[in-house]
Amino acid sequence: MSRIVVVGGGYGGALVAKELDADAEVVLVDPRDAFVNVAGGLRALTRPDWAPNIFFPFDGLLDRGRVVRDRAVSVDPGGVELASGERVEADYLVLATGSSYPYPIRPKQASTVDALADLRASHGELSRAGRVLILGAGAVGVELAGEIKEVWPEKQVTVVDPTGGLIPRLLPEVRDDLCNQLDKLGVELRLDTGLTALPPTEPGRFGPFTATTGDGGELAADIWFRAFGVRVNSDYLADGKLVALTGSGTVPVTERLQVQGYEHVYALGDLADLPDPKMASYAQTQAPVVVRNIRAQLAGERAEAVHRPMPALMILLPLGTRGGVGQLPAAHGVTPATFETVSQRKGADLFTARFRERFGLR
Repeated sequence: MSRIVVVGGGYGGALVAKELDADAEVVLVDPRDAFVNVAGGLRALTRPDWAPNIFFPFDGLLDRGRVVRDRAVSVDPGGVELASGERVEADYLVLATGSSYPYPIRPKQASTVDALADLRASHGELSRAGRVLILGAGAVGVELAGEIKEVWPEKQVTVVDPTGGLIPRLLPEVRDDLCNQLDKLGVELRLDTGLTALPPTEPGRFGPFTATTGDGGELAADIWFRAFGVRVNSDYLADGKLVALTGSGTVPVTERLQVQGYEHVYALGDLADLPDPKMASYAQTQAPVVVRNIRAQLAGERAEAVHRPMPALMILLPLGTRGGVGQLPAAHGVTPATFETVSQRKGADLFTARFRERFGLR
């Protein structure tokens, strides 16, 4: 039986492993003991009693395959070298290691128990702070502000970003709505200036400080969070044994999501050099292409499923459970989404129900 090794158990990798579990011997390689629904990470920070909802143990994902809890350190056309020294041979390889995000967007610890302890400790630090500074006014920074304000409406929350705009991909009317909601929540937006230096304290740790802004002003806060700085997880490919990475650290792929030069090696999600936005929903639209192509190859046929890049039209941006904005693809472009739609699709449970079903939980 052919062996498919999937490196990375995030949104795209876990879906590929699940779908191909009945077709071949699947080996999923990931250092964590559970899939992490990163979309819920910010609510896990503000509501530690809810935090377990973002973790889904890998032992509920596969019926026949196995999960190797280890980290890939090198990949060549024939298999994967692991940090433990073990090598896993492969007939097909799927690279889906995604990106790293600053904590608390993505937990630092590989163990669920340790990650939950971190979140509880960070919640304790945040609960002590009366003034919160968030660096970065992208979707993550704005969502974090909304989650904090829902739990602690009395806290002073300031979002700073040196760019003048707020999430450029938003329709003007959606952006206006977002600004109005943030204003009603009491969130201060400083979109025209950055800081001359990062705060002296560690992110997510209580400790009053005063920071200097680029225009010579001062900002006082008790705690700060970093909501910028995404890094593609491709270090294990840097030795060039499989492929030369692009300048941005991504993997060049064909329209069939095959790594250039190989018909049996695939890459998807943030790792792949694609014009798609680096978002979980796009990785999950790429995964079925990989599944269809590998199934065809297992049957002795050609891989013919093609990935069509998708424009960055859909945005669902909740502000806690009682607010938020969004926009959805429409027949002639994009249209604003109602709050009810944003809540139903994301804000109410941050996709928890979807992953409970995928991992066989009730």
